Parts: sequence; C-alpha cells; structure tokens
Amino acid sequence: MPDPSESIGLSISLFVWTSTETVYLVLIFLLLVLAAFTTSSESAFFSIKPEEKEQLKRENSKTSKRVLSLIAKPRELIALLLISINFVNVGIVILSTLILNKVMDGYSELSKLLVEIFGITLLILIVGEVIPKIYGANNALKVSKLMSVPLDFIRKNPPISWLKSLLVNGTSFIARLGKKDLKISTDELEYAIAITTEENTTDDEQRLLEGIVRFGKTEADQIMTPRIEMSSLSIDSTYQEVVSFVIDAGFSRIPVFSDKEDNVVGILYIKDLLPNFTSAEDFDWKKLLRKPYFVPENKKIDDLLQDFRTMKMHMAVVVDEYGGAAGIVTLEDILEEIVGDITDEFDDDQVEYQVLEDGFSFAGRTSLIDFYKILDIEGEEFEEKKGDAETLGGFVVEVAERILKNREFIVVGKWKLTVISSDKKRIKWIKVQSL
Repeated sequence: MPDPSESIGLSISLFVWTSTETVYLVLIFLLLVLAAFTTSSESAFFSIKPEEKEQLKRENSKTSKRVLSLIAKPRELIALLLISINFVNVGIVILSTLILNKVMDGYSELSKLLVEIFGITLLILIVGEVIPKIYGANNALKVSKLMSVPLDFIRKNPPISWLKSLLVNGTSFIARLGKKDLKISTDELEYAIAITTEENTTDDEQRLLEGIVRFGKTEADQIMTPRIEMSSLSIDSTYQEVVSFVIDAGFSRIPVFSDKEDNVVGILYIKDLLPNFTSAEDFDWKKLLRKPYFVPENKKIDDLLQDFRTMKMHMAVVVDEYGGAAGIVTLEDILEEIVGDITDEFDDDQVEYQVLEDGFSFAGRTSLIDFYKILDIEGEEFEEKKGDAETLGGFVVEVAERILKNREFIVVGKWKLTVISSDKKRIKWIKVQSL
C-alpha cells in the first residue's frame, strides 16, 4: 500500500507543473500578439505614401506629430523595430522550448528538434510576420498612429534606447569603413534602361531617360550649328545693315566675325541693341559686342552646361584644332539633347528628311545623331567610318573621299546612301535605303 504522503507530494508536483505550463502558454500568446503588432508597424511606417504624410502634417495633432517624428529618422526607426522584434521572437523560442521539453519528455532529440524548427518557426512566421505585414501595409496610417505611442516611449527610455543608439552608431561606423565609390559606366546605364522598360513607360519617357544617359558622352561638335549654317555678321557692317540683319534673322544673339567667318571676334546681344534702335546711322554698334566664349570641339556638353550656368551665358563658339570657329552651341541645343526638339516662333518648319516608298531622303546637313534617331539604329557601322564628320553629307564625303555627284552612292552595312543633289561645295540631299 503506497504511503499517503507520497501521493500528496505527487499531486502537488503535478499541479505546479500544470500552472507553470499555463503561464508559459499565456506568455507565448502575449508575445505573439506583441510580435504581430511590432511587425505590422514596421510594414506600416515604411508604407506611408507622400499624400498620407501631407495628411498627417495638416492634422497637426500629437499623434500625427509622433508619426512624422518617427519616420523622419528611418535608421533609428528600423533599429528600434528590429531590436523589439528580435527580443520578442527570442522570448517565444525560449518559452516554447521549455514547454516542449516537458511535453515531449521521452521523445528523441531529433523529434524535438524537428518540432522546434518547423512548428515554432512556422508559428512565428505566419502569426508574427506574414499576416501582420500584409495588414500593416494595407492599413499604414491606422497602424502607424496606433503604434506611435509605444514606439515613441521605448525609443526614449532605456534599455531599448541604449541598444538603439548602439546599433545605429555601430552600423554608421561600419558603413563608413566599408564605403566604396560606386562607378557605373554610361554603357551599363544604357543597358539597364533598355532591359528595365516597363509597359507603363511611354516612348517620350524612355527617350528622356536615354537622353539623360547619353548626355555625359555627347561632345560639343556633335550638337553644334556648323559655321556654314550660322547666321553671323561682319564687323564691317553699317548700323543700318545690322538692324536689317537682326530683324530678318530673328535671333537673340548673333556672332560677329572679322575678315573671315571662322574668325569670330564678338557676340551681339539684341537686348543691348534695342535701346539704340532709333539711333543715328553712324551709331557705333561695335561697342556693344560682348566677348565670345570659346570651347574645343571635344568639350562634353554636361561640362558646357555647367559653364553656362556659372557664367550666365547661353552661347559658346566651338573652335577646331586650328583655332577657327567651327560652329556655335547654345543652351537650347544642349537641352534638346535631353528633352527633344524645342520649337519656338522663330524656328523654320523646314523638313530635314522625307519618308519615301522605298526609303528616306535626308538633307546633307542632318546630324548623324538625328539620323540615327530617325532610323532608330545604334549607328555603330557609321561611327566606325565617320572620322571627323558630324553630318550625313560630311559622312558620305569622308567615306567616298570626295564630293559625290548625283546618283552616285556608297554602301554602309545594310544601308545604301545615294546622292540626290550636290554641288561643288557640298552634298545637299541623300537617299537612304535598306538593302
């Protein structure tokens, strides 16, 4: 017959074990709820849209100010949330392990390990991570306001505030140690833009992105107005000739040359001339000339744009290797490389190319860059043979090594370029066909 005192001791022991187990289960449940709130707040704070931020600013309440204060320092906020979530998850794992050790007493260690890995992990993942994050992202403003009070409290009070500061300062120090300059070539950027084209990206937006990427590679002589097409004044012109020229030209700035057109000695700003329009015929208009800004042909247009900004200028004279003026580049020319053609009331609607039944016809002065754009080609075969040529007519002369006569042609890759019109000085029109 068993000793009554032993039975009583067994009952007490069983009761204590059951009570402890119940406490553990309650704590695990509370920790899971806390994990869900913390994880949903992480998703919510970083899902707040710009218009919702504006709404919070307009509300100007204590809650909205707390939310804005938290998202104003994203590194501190993410550190605070990570510390809280990890503390909660560690607590769940420890308590779950204690319960499993008692419930699965007598089972193999492998069985316990599998239950811990799959059972506890899935519980934390589903209840404490996936579902709360989805809810937080869909109800960002509501969850952010709800969690702003406890998060604002623990970020200001130890020990979490200490750990948060330690984590933020530590990661900043590591980031400074491991910081490296990220160098990406323009070719890599062009490739990235090409492969990341989305369905909702318009053709204009795509061209804009491509123009920005190519911007740093383009040189002044590629976009300049060549000397032969420049509207320029001789310094020997009379005042009446200047006035007539200005009215006919319709430009705000006009290069002025001496002796030869490639010897630019100044720039005439029409705004300087306006107050003197009614002056006498012998008015000395030459004193109004401003000093021209000269740039080499290989000047990158992104650097030139910066020069225009700092010097408050809108025009530069492009000079060749001999120091003669090869053309002019304006601020408008540079901007057009990004945003496309800018047409004003003084621009001629002159057609530079025409679509034919069996190809295209291009003006000889059409730049190679515009030629590539119209045909929608990379132009690699043309770039290999162009030499110093920047226009289509110049390219044909460069390849043929002479000015071709009418109906003479050259073949470049799959393209046949036939001269339609030319004279002794230049090629005027070219027919382009795909072979």
